[in-house]
Amino acid sequence: MLEGFFQAYLAEYRPFKTYWNYEDGCILRGCRKLYDITGDVRCLDFVMDYLSPRVQEDGSIPTFLESKHCLDSFHCSKALFLADAAEPHGKYARALRRHPGYLRLHPRTAEGLLWHKEMYPHQIWLDGLYMIMPFLAEYAVWSAEDAAACNAELRRTFGFVRQYMREEETGLYRHGADRAMVQSWADPVTGLSASCWLRGMGWLLMALVDCIPLVQQTDGVLCEELKHMLRQAVEDLLPYRNETGLFYHVVDQPEAAENYTETSGNAMIAYTLMQGAALEVLPAEQAQIGLQMLHTLCENKLLQTDSGFALGDICSSAGLGGATNRDGSCGYYCGEPRVQNDPKGVGALMLACAAAGQWQGCTVANHSAGNALGG
Repeated sequence: MLEGFFQAYLAEYRPFKTYWNYEDGCILRGCRKLYDITGDVRCLDFVMDYLSPRVQEDGSIPTFLESKHCLDSFHCSKALFLADAAEPHGKYARALRRHPGYLRLHPRTAEGLLWHKEMYPHQIWLDGLYMIMPFLAEYAVWSAEDAAACNAELRRTFGFVRQYMREEETGLYRHGADRAMVQSWADPVTGLSASCWLRGMGWLLMALVDCIPLVQQTDGVLCEELKHMLRQAVEDLLPYRNETGLFYHVVDQPEAAENYTETSGNAMIAYTLMQGAALEVLPAEQAQIGLQMLHTLCENKLLQTDSGFALGDICSSAGLGGATNRDGSCGYYCGEPRVQNDPKGVGALMLACAAAGQWQGCTVANHSAGNALGG
């Protein structure tokens, strides 16, 4: 069922925006993970067909909007590593070489942290960690001469997030931090946003689990720090599962009447648990929790429609501040539209399925990832 859903989705997919964007990056990332696990060339073809017309021979990407100084853009750029492996030393390598220049011009906080976007000054969002940190971790492997600088960025950023964005009492992480302490959504003392948003936790955990195997190749000490951060974050999060085994959209306010079990965030957590166990960073029992979460999502969120299957209960978008003054409250997050087949949800489900295949391939004799995806 899932394999058919994914292939139909890819066949009908249209770019989410006209420019280089993280939503398309979610689908590209899902395709890459499925290709890595299953070897299905259709996933590779999708990535290459997406990138080929957008990346010029000189490595420029006209739709990469440099002037926006937006970390979201780097999520799409992660696909360049796969493209360079498929067609080495060509335009995709030249495109990758341009990215350090993008970061040199990116605005930073007083501590040297990358702003989430230029339009969100002095702000660190958990979303941004997932967009940029795994890119830098892979760039450090791809370009050995840049490894030290990339790992310094990772150490500085994850260290800040662990120290300042984690709520000591619960162990949960807040969605955003305003280092200028001036945003209306920010606590005037801590600068933190008001709630623990599930997809924010998902972005953070996926950033950690994706960075760990890459950093292991370039900085063993940093790798151990990230492993510890991941284990602790997972242990602190798991008690918040509800009776279905899933998490609420606003994790720390389960009693709120408007709260619901949002699909993309739960798929991200399921992916992290299974991927972390496959890497032998998280225990097997947590992978089993992730696998059960995946089954529950498929049973309750993947809906039969007249035109096929549709993945529902995906929060269309959520942020902080901006023109609509998004205040970071439970009411705000739960009031954002719920949509079907949004790439943030479908991409996360693709990742979870790939991780299920990898985990089961690690633990069950003669069990193929392809069988896991087709069941």
